[in-house]
Amino acid sequence: MLSKKEVIHIAKLARLGLAEKEISRLQKELSLILDYFEILKTADVSEVKISPLNFNIFRKDETLISDKETIPKLTQDAEKGYFKVKSPLKR
Repeated sequence: MLSKKEVIHIAKLARLGLAEKEISRLQKELSLILDYFEILKTADVSEVKISPLNFNIFRKDETLISDKETIPKLTQDAEKGYFKVKSPLKR
C-alpha cells in the first residue's frame, strides 16, 4: 500500500490540494490501481501480433485524383486552377 507521504507527493506533482479524508481514500484507491498493473505485467502477450511498433506510419502518400484538371472542376468556385474561397475576415 502506498504511504501517506507518497500520496501527498503524487498530489503535489499533480498540483492537487487534498483534505485528510481524501489522502486516506486515495491511498487505498491508488494502491489498488498499482496492484492491477502488477497483475497486467504477468499477462502473456507473446502471441499478440499487433503493436504500435510494427505499424507503418511512413506509408507513401497517394492522391485519390491524379488529374490536376479534374480537382477544380469538382468545386463550384474555381478560377485559373485555384479554388475561390471567402476571406475569413469578411463575413
